[in-house]
Amino acid sequence: MAANKEPSTIVPLLSRALHRIRSTPPRVIASPATQPRRAAVAIILRVSPPPSHVLPSQPATDAGSPANVPAPSLTEFFQLDWVNAPGARPEILFLRRDKPDAATDGGRMSGSGPTTREAHVAFPGGKTEEGDEGGLYTAMRQTWEEIGLDLAESSYTPIGQLDDREITTSLGKRLLMILSPFVFLQLTPQTTPVDPSPGTSLHWVPLTALLPRPVGDGPRWSSVSVDASARLAPRHSTILRVLVRLLVGSMKFPAILIPSSVFVDATDEKVLDVKRAQVESAGSPPPMMKKQRSFQLRPRHGSDETLKLWGLSLGMTLDLLAHMAPPEARRGGASALLLPPDAEAELLRVPVMAPSLASVFPRFGYPDVNFWIWVFGKRYRAVIRGWEASVRTGGTNDRRINWTGSALTTFYAAVRKALIVVIVVRAIFVLLGFLLGGWFLFMR
Repeated sequence: MAANKEPSTIVPLLSRALHRIRSTPPRVIASPATQPRRAAVAIILRVSPPPSHVLPSQPATDAGSPANVPAPSLTEFFQLDWVNAPGARPEILFLRRDKPDAATDGGRMSGSGPTTREAHVAFPGGKTEEGDEGGLYTAMRQTWEEIGLDLAESSYTPIGQLDDREITTSLGKRLLMILSPFVFLQLTPQTTPVDPSPGTSLHWVPLTALLPRPVGDGPRWSSVSVDASARLAPRHSTILRVLVRLLVGSMKFPAILIPSSVFVDATDEKVLDVKRAQVESAGSPPPMMKKQRSFQLRPRHGSDETLKLWGLSLGMTLDLLAHMAPPEARRGGASALLLPPDAEAELLRVPVMAPSLASVFPRFGYPDVNFWIWVFGKRYRAVIRGWEASVRTGGTNDRRINWTGSALTTFYAAVRKALIVVIVVRAIFVLLGFLLGGWFLFMR
């Protein structure tokens, strides 16, 4: 059923989203003087034509090599026959890193690391280095170094930038860096050769797996458990970490289950050798590599693992999907479909245009912790209502307001207060338990 509705629904929604992203300036967060670090990621989209569709042959020169055909504009791309063919499937690229490490920028940007056993599912990208000309250059360079995909080729076009995001630690108290997501679109029906780093696999996920019904198949929500003591207690204090684990429990982040079929290619080893040599020399791909024949990635079977999209990667994905919301959904009628099933009632009132607000907020394993977060969350709920009012009015007058950052700041402020109360209350009960136990043992 999804294949039947994609040509008439998903592709036009994707077209509208990309045109909206291109014409809408993002909310840019300036780096403070105390923490100038920045990073960028590439959100890469493509439209995969149906296998039965006959693609038009490319014009060739007298020498037999493909001619330099001008790349289509964004409007012209969505008018191509193979893009609108029945069964055409819009997809988004995710990476899976086998060994996430919170000490690296990649681990921090996805939210995974040694505090969770979940695989690192993220977008290609990394930190801005000295000499980078800007966030767009960083996203392109990191994509080239990590998976060997040259986004400077004519097969790809940059669409625009989504809102900046703050990467924090210590429950939102300390800023690590500012993250800028950039959106790219593949203009050809075949994907150019790639050479992922060891331990990294590529996953092209259909957008229908992420969009709510009746537009898509409906996201399958799950959760990722994170050891709260790893974020609240010193790393080298084992006793304190065990104590915090007993008092606070675990943190559960909302996650979306995504298909895990791995895509590999049949790129000629000579091409890969050239690409590896260019990466090692920090150079750009030579012209000969750009003339290599494109190919369609094919699935490699044998992995039944279901991947979980969560944290900042989920937030940025939902930022993108928010631009695809049809008019009836933007009015709030389908707001709950892109929110976790256990989202607070206040969040369920937020229109689907702002679903990523709840996607990075954790809930705790102990109900009393969640209760105290609600008690201290008055400012956080006020931010929610402000963002809701902004979305309903179009947000034309407050583009400079960092709603996501404000929501995270107020939410984690409530979390810190709640944890203090919970720890104090439980410490009192433990002390009373020891006193009562001593009284029964020695006074009777």
